[in-house]
Amino acid sequence: MPIKGAANDHRRNLSILLQASIPRIGNADMTRSRFTRRQLIQGVGTSLGILALRGFEVYANAPVHFSHGVASGDPLSDRVILWTRLIPGEGQHGDLSCRWEVARDAGFKQQVRSGSTATNAARDYTIKVDVTGLSADSRYFYRFVAGAVNSPVGRTRTLPAGDVEEFRVGVCSCSNYPQGYFNVYRHMAQSDLNLVLHLGDYIYEYAEGVYANPVATDKLKRQVQPAGEIVALEDYRMRYGLYRTDQDLQAVHARHPFICVWDDHEFANDCWRAGAENHQQNEGSFAARARSARQAYHEWMPIRTPSLGDQEAIYRRFNIGNLADLFMLDTRVHGRDRPLDYAVDLPLISKLYDISAEQPTALDDQSQTQTSPDQLRRINLPFDFATGAPVPITEYHRIKDLTHETLPNNWHYLPDTASFKQRALVDPEKTILGYDQEQWLASGLRDSQKTGSTWQLLGQQVLMGKLVIPALTDEQLKLDSVKPEYQAILKMMQVLAKDHMPFNLDAWDGYASCRDRVFASLTEFGSNPIVLAGDTHNAWAFNLADARGEAVAVEIGTPSVNSPGLETYLATEPAVLANAIRDVSNELVAVDTAHRGWSELVLTPATATCQWHFVDTVLQREFSVSSSETLVCRAGDKQFSRG
Repeated sequence: MPIKGAANDHRRNLSILLQASIPRIGNADMTRSRFTRRQLIQGVGTSLGILALRGFEVYANAPVHFSHGVASGDPLSDRVILWTRLIPGEGQHGDLSCRWEVARDAGFKQQVRSGSTATNAARDYTIKVDVTGLSADSRYFYRFVAGAVNSPVGRTRTLPAGDVEEFRVGVCSCSNYPQGYFNVYRHMAQSDLNLVLHLGDYIYEYAEGVYANPVATDKLKRQVQPAGEIVALEDYRMRYGLYRTDQDLQAVHARHPFICVWDDHEFANDCWRAGAENHQQNEGSFAARARSARQAYHEWMPIRTPSLGDQEAIYRRFNIGNLADLFMLDTRVHGRDRPLDYAVDLPLISKLYDISAEQPTALDDQSQTQTSPDQLRRINLPFDFATGAPVPITEYHRIKDLTHETLPNNWHYLPDTASFKQRALVDPEKTILGYDQEQWLASGLRDSQKTGSTWQLLGQQVLMGKLVIPALTDEQLKLDSVKPEYQAILKMMQVLAKDHMPFNLDAWDGYASCRDRVFASLTEFGSNPIVLAGDTHNAWAFNLADARGEAVAVEIGTPSVNSPGLETYLATEPAVLANAIRDVSNELVAVDTAHRGWSELVLTPATATCQWHFVDTVLQREFSVSSSETLVCRAGDKQFSRG
């Protein structure tokens, strides 16, 4: 069965096999994001409550506190969402109000928009304003003012309209507080970008010590709050509050507008529309947990939210002039059917026996249809590996009572991969989007074609490219030095690799028919589609092709901010692993399995280029950055060429 907890987030990438110094912007209030754990003012700490503080610690008496910096997001050509959090300074819950100001200069001498807004405990003291009437492709400064208390100053930018010469996007995902520092966010804050695209796993739901780096928790003191796994609304709010105290995360939010979408860990590991691997019956209703997760997400993220609060359907579209259309998809919870699981769904090789006879015999396909069902019994066939090659054991009386635990030495059951490929993997009813979202995407692509947009970007969570389990030897896997709990997983990986099975059933490879339908829409309506993905913690680039081998789109999988990648779970040398994966995955153009970082996508009317930027550490404040070679997709090619 799947293994719950820490390792399972990355065991998923294997478990599919068994199953098993940033310049400060604005005034000195920005320093509040740098607080360390010291003493709370007694009144605030006891009456307002630690939950309402959300990791923010008070050092001076003030009527109010802007506790978690500022952020902007969901920009359009004439508007943008502004975000902050304002808590009472006197320690008593109540309604609070403040002004918001948008200006063309950091000194706010050239104000272009302003207004008032309010908040209270019902929305966790978060504030979101949808500022309209702005100019296209324009940079702005913004702040919030409550009496004599100012928030930090942020910078934002609207989307362009009409002709666009160049547009720069930073793509990131998978930031896990107890794994180390967010150096990737700091580097993104220092980079010149039009916007940041966050593809999910902005937070992780695990309890203290689960899926954590001991150096980060013990030495760097990056423990999570609350200490338990987050399940209820207050838990999710508190976890977002902790993450948003991080100085590097505050800095990148203050520097660039974000467009975000959730993945699984904003809810629970490996979730789908009706459940999750990391949700148990004793944790209550998954639907209630999901509602709490969505509410906290919309409170704490700079995302455009309807006035009623909880926006269940997060998929939406953005127009970047006539250069590109960006479709943000939800491949995780909106319409996703339960993902396939090799441990649950992969059948073993078996035979049907006619048990009415004294000596039951195995039946062929024709005989099966002629035999009464009550006279049939299906038996898993063991194989004898004593000679090295598997020999099936078919005598009914020898195998009828055997189980995994009672198999003789050198006998093993084998997976029926042929049946799995012919049935479960190509189930036409299985969808990762939901049919309503599939139709929404097809309609949007059709509109994009009519308006003549050069590029169509699909911002979503999981890899669309076909990724096959690599064939690796015991020596390459270094099985002698691998933790015992991983050895069985890797052994099964070797078995499945022989039949060229998909590497990750949680991704689009587990929803092949849905992918085919999306490919058909991209082929019919997409002029130059680019798929963007997160989730895996590693860097990938694919030339996507349909069943006929025709080019459909390119895909960029972004590395993680600091969550560990395959190098942590596969001891294979990174270069060897990369070559092995490329050898069996025809669509794969480039891969990096060993570094944390982000993706820089630059669009022009003629080309789309991708470059990965990698940090050398997430366990120290000082770090260096290295960059990959540039991948180039020329308009009309629908595939990468190096240049």
